[in-house]
Amino acid sequence: MLTRICLIVAIAAALAVGVVNIVNVREKITTLVTDRNTQRDGRLAAEGERDRTKKELASTKKDLDQSKQDLASANAERDKAVATATAQTKRAEDLSDKLAKTAQDLDATQTKLAAYVATGKSAEDVGKLGKALKDSQEALAVANEEKVVLERTVNRLQVRLNKYEGTNNVVTLRADLRGKILVVDPKWDFVVLNIGQDQGVLDDGELLVSRDGKLVAKVIVRSLEKNRCIANIIPGWKLGEVIEGDEVTPAHPSS
Repeated sequence: MLTRICLIVAIAAALAVGVVNIVNVREKITTLVTDRNTQRDGRLAAEGERDRTKKELASTKKDLDQSKQDLASANAERDKAVATATAQTKRAEDLSDKLAKTAQDLDATQTKLAAYVATGKSAEDVGKLGKALKDSQEALAVANEEKVVLERTVNRLQVRLNKYEGTNNVVTLRADLRGKILVVDPKWDFVVLNIGQDQGVLDDGELLVSRDGKLVAKVIVRSLEKNRCIANIIPGWKLGEVIEGDEVTPAHPSS
């Protein structure tokens, strides 16, 4: 009997130990599974982060290449503007010398004509001098017109040069410049003006739009022609509806 009891106790103890071992093994298995899942999730997250980093690096490289290309284009355009402005300035200086000589010749001709008239020369002689005087006056007028055109060209090129150099972002326009709006596009917020290059308008020049003495908007010139231009309404400066016939004046008049 005692032997049976001892045997039963031993079996029960063995079962208890087995249960404890099973519980311990299960806990270890659970811990191992959890650790494995954690490591797997970490690895997947790291791989995802690595892929995102690669994509961001590729995008950054693409943006950098585009920026380099844009900078090269801007430098080339700037060099072209500098060369053109230098050539136009030289031409304007040559024209000024020619204009000064023409004015000098005109003064000499007028002096000679007055001298001939005072001495009572023949009508033929006076007629020749009068023709020479007229020719000199016409040459002077042509030279003056060409000088005005060259000055406008030089001013326009200087504005472009300043834009590329970043030395002056404000474009000044003639203080007496006046114009009107011919066409309005409310969808794209641009207008067509009845003034252009011949009237002294410059690229990127800003003009105030007014009606009955009240400010309506501010526009900036984006496309320039001889006698008209296209300007965009500046965001934040649209104080009312712009309509055809509204007047425009320089926002930054030259002194």
